[in-house]
Amino acid sequence: MSFVHNDGSDTLLNAPKGDVRERLKLEGGIAFELKSEFEPAGDQPTAIKELCEGIDAGERDQVLLGATGTGKTFTMAKMIQQTQRPAIILAPNKTLAAQLFGEFKGFFPENAVEY
Repeated sequence: MSFVHNDGSDTLLNAPKGDVRERLKLEGGIAFELKSEFEPAGDQPTAIKELCEGIDAGERDQVLLGATGTGKTFTMAKMIQQTQRPAIILAPNKTLAAQLFGEFKGFFPENAVEY
């Protein structure tokens, strides 16, 4: 039986995290580049800023709440672009999942968007 000992001296494991937006993607992917004719409007710029700040601060739980048609999907797409981090989008049913897939594939045509 083998044992692993880690006294915390491994500098690679304990190195400070770099900004994920500045590093190369390990899986060989390309940067998330949002393709849209829309610009954030209304409360969207504030929501994008605050949610991105939360991600950068390490907040694990955040909620984006809005009525139908208020631009939640576009807000999430802008967050993905700004943070340069992949995301899992959950939907309560197959119909909405298919709709979200189409919208995100339109926003990120050069990136992997799966359904």
